[in-house]
Amino acid sequence: MNNELLYDEILTSKKTLMLFLILTGAFFVLFLWQYLTRGSHFLSALLLFFFFFFLFYAINYRKLEIRITQAMLTLKFGLFTWRVPVENIAAYKLDKIPALAYFGGAGIHFMFVKGRYRASFNFLEYPRVVLTFKNKIGAIQDISFSTQEPESVIQKLDEAINL
Repeated sequence: MNNELLYDEILTSKKTLMLFLILTGAFFVLFLWQYLTRGSHFLSALLLFFFFFFLFYAINYRKLEIRITQAMLTLKFGLFTWRVPVENIAAYKLDKIPALAYFGGAGIHFMFVKGRYRASFNFLEYPRVVLTFKNKIGAIQDISFSTQEPESVIQKLDEAINL
């Protein structure tokens, strides 16, 4: 099986990074305020948890790497990598979903769209491509991901599938 690189994109989002940094800072300030005024208790621990949660998001979800070879689509978001063998892709198209689901957050999300369970690797401000699998990967039936060049991604997927 040939692993010739057909497409490579590294996507970043200043808006998403700023959102996560603002949330990180806000939860840190709230934690400090709670800890300094009331000491250590459940609320201060919860605020500290959310500080670390959004700090992780700010670090981990800085860039999305998209690679398409003749054999595999690879999506890498920080520590998390998802690989889809080209032979398991049944269909692919520009993702058009309701606004609430579309703008429901950045990073990696899992959701139902039209009765199908989907993983989504996304930033807020870019268009998305959605793939339908021939065979589920675990419970996942579809995967969508942000890209600056959805037409190029679709073209390269078409090339890989029709080789």
